[in-house]
Amino acid sequence: MNKEDSKVKWFIEVFIITFILSMLFSYISANGVSNLSLIPAILILVLVILIGIIFDIIGVAVTVANEHEFHAKATKKVKGSKNSIKLIRNAPKVANICADVIGDICGVLSGAISALISMKITEQFGLNFNIQFVLSAVVAALTVGGKALGKGIASNHSTKIVHRVGIILNKFSKNKDK
Repeated sequence: MNKEDSKVKWFIEVFIITFILSMLFSYISANGVSNLSLIPAILILVLVILIGIIFDIIGVAVTVANEHEFHAKATKKVKGSKNSIKLIRNAPKVANICADVIGDICGVLSGAISALISMKITEQFGLNFNIQFVLSAVVAALTVGGKALGKGIASNHSTKIVHRVGIILNKFSKNKDK
């Protein structure tokens, strides 16, 4: 398989994964949030924003982490080190999945959830204006501000972050580090 075929294959895989996850999460959040009261709906909105920020941090950390630091850990049989090396070696794909696929889905979901919440607020408190504009701005500011802070954290603590993700992946891996 040549390089162009590989890029096309990756595009198709990402497209399908994004499409399926987006449909699934949108369905669950729209149906789930619309049936909840205001406070749980807001908590889910905050959770979705945090998930987007966390995965953005992971995506950045993987791109800036130094693989050599994990080779020493792997020789000492430190759990998660082999998975950390795999993450770093696949940094472009990992960053794409984490920051773009999951991050963008969380962005779309937070917009949809904030629209549902604004309808709930407008109905519950009998407001004469659409609070959606204010809520959308708050969600955007929290997301962008959180990701801005996260990029600094990811750059300064990339080894710790990648290693923690490697440890989590190790728990689900068939070939676990001993």
